[in-house]
Amino acid sequence: MSVSDPVATLQTLIRCPSVTPAEGGALKALEAMLTPLGFSVERMVASEPGTPDVENLYARLGTEGPHLMFAGHTDVVPPGDEASWSHPPFAAEIDGDQLFGRGAVDMKGGIACFVSAVARHIESHGAPKGSISFLITGDEEGPSVNGTEKLLRWAAEKGERWDACLVGEPTNPDYLGDMIKIGRRGSVSGRVTVLGLQGHAAYPHLADNPVRGLLPLASALMGEPFDAGTPEFPASNLEVTSIDVGNPATNVIPGKAGFAFNIRFNDTWTAETVKAEIVRRLDEAAASGSLRPGRDAVRYEIVWAERPSHVFLTRNNGLIASLTGAVEEVTGRTPALSTTGGTSDARFIKDYCPVVEFGLVGQTMHMVDERVALADLETLTQIYGTFLSRWFANALLS
Repeated sequence: MSVSDPVATLQTLIRCPSVTPAEGGALKALEAMLTPLGFSVERMVASEPGTPDVENLYARLGTEGPHLMFAGHTDVVPPGDEASWSHPPFAAEIDGDQLFGRGAVDMKGGIACFVSAVARHIESHGAPKGSISFLITGDEEGPSVNGTEKLLRWAAEKGERWDACLVGEPTNPDYLGDMIKIGRRGSVSGRVTVLGLQGHAAYPHLADNPVRGLLPLASALMGEPFDAGTPEFPASNLEVTSIDVGNPATNVIPGKAGFAFNIRFNDTWTAETVKAEIVRRLDEAAASGSLRPGRDAVRYEIVWAERPSHVFLTRNNGLIASLTGAVEEVTGRTPALSTTGGTSDARFIKDYCPVVEFGLVGQTMHMVDERVALADLETLTQIYGTFLSRWFANALLS
């Protein structure tokens, strides 16, 4: 197998059943691809009580700056009902102009294309005047506890420093060249529990129904907009994602009721200030209402999810221009610079160096029959190769 061919490279990776958090042979296969190209490869296992151990990979070519990192993950989500797939999810079969398999676009495809781009660059130009590294985790689709965050810390403690990073997540909504991610909204989740008093539904004067208090509290969070958005970010948005009473009996007033929520917020807020605004709204709604006329104000408790994601925006013109120029040169499209979508491991990388994201079209990610167009694999490899040349040329001049 030639690692210059992104199709063959991707087939090798898909055939490794690396369902998170299992390594599945994917990192071993990646090490076998990178070592002949001159990379020094290390495999690091991260652990934390209560979570599964995760194997990660760090590889570097070169010892001097400028230093470009490519980041991604080889773990994939479960395939679901394999009988529903038209091709086995880990067979990497080609049907017409499509390559089928779990991880084809999210994101073994991006890794395969970057490996092939580096291989072609070395074949044509030799190793770059600087360094290229791969920072690959097996814990992006899982809890993200023993993956990129710990791998970055481990590498930094060993003296690694980076000038820029490209994350190969599937950023394009429709066509290759549509979109580059230059930032991500923050994310905070929590759960509100409204406290009542259990009792018989026929004797409401002896009970306090928490559902009466839950509804205005939930409405207070979803009613008034948090902001109008910024030039770089859409408006912050909070959604109540579940309402739970846990009461199977229709003739019992429950003793408590709760709801979960998530807010995706822009750079108008920090995780701390958006939490304070949520509490302000809840307190105001609780104080102005009661579980029944004449009763005390609504009592509630709130529990925050442990790990908020912080908002960030990359403003490194050299990095953005190198990638935008590469996309335009190869595809003829001018990509939108976007901060939409969910979170990614870029939220950890931004603390170490400027980071952008660009990869395949994401329409089939996590779906049955996840697949990628063969032509897109070749095009993305060309974009990555052009980006490599542009970024190192710009970095060496600056």
